[in-house]
Amino acid sequence: MDEVSGVEFGDGWIRASVRGTERYEAELLLGGRRKLAGTCDCPYGQEGNFCKHLVALGLTVIRQEADLPRLRRTARERARDLDAWLTCLSRDDLLALVREEMAEDRNLRKRLELRVASARGDVAGIRSRIRELLDIGPFTQYGYVEYADARAYADQAGQAVTAIRSLTVSGRAADATTLAREMIGLLATAIGSVDDSDGRLGQVGADLADAHHEACRAARPDPEELAHWLVTHALDEAADLTDIDPLDYEDLLGERGTAALRRHAAEAWQANRTGWADKHMMRRLAKSGRDIDTVIAIHASDLAPNGHTHLLIARELDTAGRTAEAQECAERGIRETEDLAGVDTALVDHLADRYTRTGRPADAVSLRRAHFTARRTLLTYQQLRAAAVAAACWTSEREKALALVRDDVERTDTSGDRVLVDVLLDDKDVDAAWQAAHEHGAHDSQWLTLADQSRPTRPADALAVYLRLAARLTRETGNRTYEQLVSLLLRIRDCHRHLGTPDDCTVYVTELRAAQKRKRNLMRLMDQHGL
Repeated sequence: MDEVSGVEFGDGWIRASVRGTERYEAELLLGGRRKLAGTCDCPYGQEGNFCKHLVALGLTVIRQEADLPRLRRTARERARDLDAWLTCLSRDDLLALVREEMAEDRNLRKRLELRVASARGDVAGIRSRIRELLDIGPFTQYGYVEYADARAYADQAGQAVTAIRSLTVSGRAADATTLAREMIGLLATAIGSVDDSDGRLGQVGADLADAHHEACRAARPDPEELAHWLVTHALDEAADLTDIDPLDYEDLLGERGTAALRRHAAEAWQANRTGWADKHMMRRLAKSGRDIDTVIAIHASDLAPNGHTHLLIARELDTAGRTAEAQECAERGIRETEDLAGVDTALVDHLADRYTRTGRPADAVSLRRAHFTARRTLLTYQQLRAAAVAAACWTSEREKALALVRDDVERTDTSGDRVLVDVLLDDKDVDAAWQAAHEHGAHDSQWLTLADQSRPTRPADALAVYLRLAARLTRETGNRTYEQLVSLLLRIRDCHRHLGTPDDCTVYVTELRAAQKRKRNLMRLMDQHGL
């Protein structure tokens, strides 16, 4: 409570400074039926949460609950007194007061100067004030605006956006457009030196983009000039700040401006075919104009070695109804991938699915077989099986697939050991899986799956697995471990039930409880499950 200071009571609100990691300003809002809400400028509070600083303020208020009606009444009286006093001041006295405050508060002076320039339509004055408002100098420590000062800086930048909007409203939209573009550049430069963790400056950027759009809508700038600026901006780092989409200006550009937009975008892409921003903009413009060939050309200019770009082209062609070309492109992607082990699996899925849908199951099997041969995993095995079952040739394909995996095992490829057990388990060939696990080894999750699948038919084998895994867990602690151990104990009990040896289970559990009695959470879990 000692960290709460400067408590102010108002009519419907209570404010204070609360010291946490930094000093934060917290405000409780008193609603009806004593319902509380509040705001705080700490990171957690700025996400809309009722933070610990508000709780601390609330607890402080509770200590003064008996005095709360009096304090709120006093606050209302102070507000009325202040308003009455200001009303009674003469014009000269008010001016003197404002001048005094401006002398003490530099930011207040800047805000008022900006209002004056806006009211006069003084573009040069507004430009000068905007530059001052966006100057990070007064907020920096060692050239960087820390989080604690970022909010004040963002609020100041927001005032500049308001000034630009006021120009548009007052009929100076062309000037507003120019100033908005200048401010975008200044803010984009500044944001790299500001800790904008809460996104306030990013929101200013979004508001600035809206202000620019509003100004353009009112000013109706030359379409070709607007198109050139939009392309230049989209390829500049400042685009990350405003997220301006050239297509949002389509109605302002008209036919002539849209043509210029596409021309400038094409020129930029031709000059930098591998640039992400250039490709992204060109692709969006081409899609909006239903220019599928240009979209394909953009993709084809920078083909990925794993076939991913071929997949993108195939999908575009499919969407355009050019299915034969789509299939040819996907097949070319498979052929041109140097190593099928590294191919984009989505391309394989795409082509195999097409073969299946067009009545070519043998081709689907051939593709899945080639992929499995290059990349022997449980997933590629499952995909091969699905294709071969559909083509009614799984028996022969399975023999060849298992031969490949067993060959890996013989060549002491440890990953092959794991895959062999996995595929046999997936085929529900439990006996073969047991044999492979005993001969070549398996990891714990595979042993557990083996035991679970064969517990009714091979309870003794399953019991041996469960006992070994349980012994390991008894040397560990933690609630997650205890849950796993109890799950194994239930399986052990089931094995003894199948074996007809419940007394052996009782002895085992009794000894385990005696050895683990200090683990109270484990004992509680065992009690809950009747162990």
